[in-house]
Amino acid sequence: MTDHNRLGPSGHIARAFQNSRVTPILALIGLLAGLFVVIVTPKEEEPQIDVTMADVVVPFPGASPRQVENLIATPGEQILDEIEGVDHIYSTSSHGRAVITVQFEVGVPRQEALVRLYNKVFSNQDWFPEDLGAGPPVVKPMGIDDVPIMTLTLYDPDEQQSAEELTRLAHALEVELKRVRGTRDIYTIGSIPDRVDVHFKPALLAGFGLSLSDLQQAIRAANTSSDEARITRDGVSIPLVAGSRLEKAEALRGLVVGMHDGAAIRLDDVAEIRRGGTVPDASVQLGFGPSGDGEAGSIHPAVTIAIAKKPGENAVVITDAIEQRLEQLRGHVIPDNVRILKTRDYGDTAADKAWQLISDLVMATVAVMLLVLAAMGWRQATVVGVSVLITLLLTLVFSWAWGFTLNRVSLFALIFAIGILVDDAIVIVENINRRIRNSDDPAARVIPAAVDEVGTPTIMASLTIMAALLPMAFVTGLMGPYMSPIPINASAGMVISQLIAFVLAPWLALRLIRPRDRVPGAPDTGSAAEGVNERVLSVFRFVLTPFLGNHAWRRHGLASGVILLTIGAASLPVFMLVVLKMLPFDDKSELQVVVDMPEDTPMEQTQRVLSEMGTYLETVEEVTNWQAYAGTASPINFNGLIRQYYLREAPWQGDLQINLVDEGRKRQSHDIALDLREPLTRIGEQYGASVKIVEVPPGPPVLSPVVAEVYGPDPETRARVALELAER
Repeated sequence: MTDHNRLGPSGHIARAFQNSRVTPILALIGLLAGLFVVIVTPKEEEPQIDVTMADVVVPFPGASPRQVENLIATPGEQILDEIEGVDHIYSTSSHGRAVITVQFEVGVPRQEALVRLYNKVFSNQDWFPEDLGAGPPVVKPMGIDDVPIMTLTLYDPDEQQSAEELTRLAHALEVELKRVRGTRDIYTIGSIPDRVDVHFKPALLAGFGLSLSDLQQAIRAANTSSDEARITRDGVSIPLVAGSRLEKAEALRGLVVGMHDGAAIRLDDVAEIRRGGTVPDASVQLGFGPSGDGEAGSIHPAVTIAIAKKPGENAVVITDAIEQRLEQLRGHVIPDNVRILKTRDYGDTAADKAWQLISDLVMATVAVMLLVLAAMGWRQATVVGVSVLITLLLTLVFSWAWGFTLNRVSLFALIFAIGILVDDAIVIVENINRRIRNSDDPAARVIPAAVDEVGTPTIMASLTIMAALLPMAFVTGLMGPYMSPIPINASAGMVISQLIAFVLAPWLALRLIRPRDRVPGAPDTGSAAEGVNERVLSVFRFVLTPFLGNHAWRRHGLASGVILLTIGAASLPVFMLVVLKMLPFDDKSELQVVVDMPEDTPMEQTQRVLSEMGTYLETVEEVTNWQAYAGTASPINFNGLIRQYYLREAPWQGDLQINLVDEGRKRQSHDIALDLREPLTRIGEQYGASVKIVEVPPGPPVLSPVVAEVYGPDPETRARVALELAER
């Protein structure tokens, strides 16, 4: 038996806490703190990664793409590349505009990155050829918090509300929803501007000797007002404002734009003035699938409200508060004939993912307890179960203190590590149980010695596992911060598990584990089999005994079988029987279809192609609803943020946002995406469109799986080589 005066550190810790009144208090504090953290920790769909990127938009009216590239984009890239912490810089030159995208390294604080960018841009404005008409640069920063957590699509199933009326309602809801605590950026997609269209009549203009510039000057002069001035007379201060802005279309109709033969010429004499019925520059449509709440086959004009949240706020709380606010506005601000469809709710999906993973965590803990119950008994299972529960809750406290949120990666880290976390408690409890059942000494004397026997090996095992996990925390790029909860949470859990096994497990064992009945004065043989469950021992003897003794050929056969199985398992990827992937496909409830028409395509044609694709989606069983965005970008997700889908605002660009039924679905979203690719591509090819099915990646998104940069002497050569590479 171990000399109690020569205990190691683990034995001394066990002896200090096994009968201390502080131990249950510490356990209770850990339990309550863990439950509190589970409630208050923000729940999100994805980990919060500090990815800062910004678009520097420089207008250059009238310039060709080649001129924009030579005078704006190329010099701008060279200047912005001087900024510290920049990872990538790339630009897009189009007619009359340059967009230079600056992406900082992952982990650079957002505020610090933007200060550097603003300082560099506005301290080098001399690079803009202002004498040629280039406008001032506009810096538009983007980050993970710019991704909307909720989208609301407004539509009228009876189509009594016009697109302009839906737009006005959406803008009114923007103001109301901005009052919800935690909301950040709220904007409307597909809005129809409330404007007055002036359609002039060329013949009448020529007859009255007027030109378009005369009309512009008259309208501009009538739509101005001066700053407020005050006139003081007889002790009274009177505010005075010269001029007034146009407030009604009737005022525009009666506006005098010139004189002819001594008579005033009004604007409605030479032009047709109309408010409303504006031809939109962008369009949003809503349709329903077989699993949706609406009528399949019907397509409705719509607008979409996108809502983002502030950093660190709980998405679940915010989306619940938005729903409550909408219920309060129903019948007051929202007409009864207008319906609001939730087309994205990351708060709901985050809560579902979090509670599903927490339930998996509980089930894994229960499975461990049942295993210990079968091997040692209910008392020992209780000790292990309580120790594992406190370990997991304290690990969540550490995760919250470190700054992690409750998301699928941080919770997966605990599920991944639970098989490791239970080892300390099981090994120590098993040894305590064996020593107590195998000794006549008091349990208070046996437990520290039992813990000390296996304390050092468990510490070494924990350090070895941590040494294997921690390098993952130092991976660069998006993958490092995205997957960092796994090595950090798992390593922290190992340390906490070790402490719980040394502090709480001895305290519980002293009160729950009882010695077995044995003959008084029977010697302690010191055999490792003493005190072990007889049924478990018989199983091991049955399996291992045939390979012991004078049966070397059996041992050689066993070793050969293990080697052959190892070689066979390693060869599976070689023969493509197993596909190696960084992460498995994630079963999402949304898909996106990105459509690029020929660049001379009007918005109406893009809308027609999207509607035809939507008609096909109405035959797909798992589709609940779809939204078609023509001439404007759909609400971005994390993948769209990295790929800059928010810049897709040309009339020849369109997006389809597809929502799938979440419950009772037999096929995964990846299988549905594979089945949709061929029919949707076939529809797009009829109109010369390029169609891409975009899934939300299971891990951090990238610009594209494979990116090749093509260099050449001129644009024609680069385009030709790029097409040749694409065909290969």
